[in-house]
Amino acid sequence: MKIRKIAKIAFEDGRVFNGYSFGHEGERYGELVFNTSMTGYQEIITDPSYKGQFVAMTYPLIGNYGVNSHDIESRKPFLEGFIVKEFSRIASSWRSEKSIEEYLKENKIVGVEGLDTRAITRHVRLAGAMKAVISTEDMDDNSLVQKAGKSTGLVGIDLVTEVTIDKPVEWNKQGKFKVIVLDCGVKYNILRILERKGCKVVCVPASTPPDKILAYGPDGLLVSNGPGDPSAAAYVVKTVSKLIEKLPVFGICFGHQILGLALGGKTYKLKFGHHGANHPVKNMLTGAVAVTSQNHGFCVDVESIDKNIVDITHINLNDNTVEGLKHKGLPVFSVQFHPEASPGPHDAEYLFDQFIENMEKTDAQAR
Repeated sequence: MKIRKIAKIAFEDGRVFNGYSFGHEGERYGELVFNTSMTGYQEIITDPSYKGQFVAMTYPLIGNYGVNSHDIESRKPFLEGFIVKEFSRIASSWRSEKSIEEYLKENKIVGVEGLDTRAITRHVRLAGAMKAVISTEDMDDNSLVQKAGKSTGLVGIDLVTEVTIDKPVEWNKQGKFKVIVLDCGVKYNILRILERKGCKVVCVPASTPPDKILAYGPDGLLVSNGPGDPSAAAYVVKTVSKLIEKLPVFGICFGHQILGLALGGKTYKLKFGHHGANHPVKNMLTGAVAVTSQNHGFCVDVESIDKNIVDITHINLNDNTVEGLKHKGLPVFSVQFHPEASPGPHDAEYLFDQFIENMEKTDAQAR
């Protein structure tokens, strides 16, 4: 019988949880957040927006349908650690190619199971998302708490540089409209949907200057999701601020926060963020409510938005935070949630059509 190795999770405030290691062994640092999705764990693990974070799943059994090479959302997992109540040792799906434990080991992601994820979730909800450490090496609680406290955290840290691509990548070769995706940590399903809707997509590094973006002759710019503090990526804000009067722009999640900053607003850190696939969002223009997929720890400050320039188009019905912005005079808009889902509902996919309509109108006006 295999002896399970102890793994510890220590928060900077002194709370320590004991579990068992699965996946890669070692010691990692990050901010711990919880995700309320019941399925879609592979998409969650491969979402670059989780760079710098540990993800604790609230659903108790994870891994029962395995892992495959088709549902990944980036070139590799970027999260720092993965925490579950119980991981399934049996993967039952015709699409499965390997177990979740094998996948974590291959990608050197530390996993912890066999602990009370309800207690972890409650602690984060009450105390807020905070710095933590996972270790299979150091078993001294006081030592781990001190390490967590001294770790970097997310505030003021630019994590985009750690997930963006190194050089431009042509996603597909044909399409009516050429869309440049400013890659701050883009999920693949954003690119898949743009391709499916008839766009030619080129991804460029987040550090690409405005003149090089315009040199592609694009019809539109999509500013992608990504990890960390948007205010720390001032170079991305500067680029977007110079392009909003030249191109139709669509911002998603981190891209929404970047657009908010580019339009003169401010951002702040949420207590424990929004991470899950069941967040209700109200469209303030139509009154419709959509259930959305979300993954973010920062938010645009509603009081900082100049209402003479920008309309607030969407509001989160759980906490009334800003979920959407639209420029009053330019074909520029953004949403805080994930219209591409993966995982999650597809209620908001119509926003890609809105982006395409903006490109069509701009193209018609230019003729």
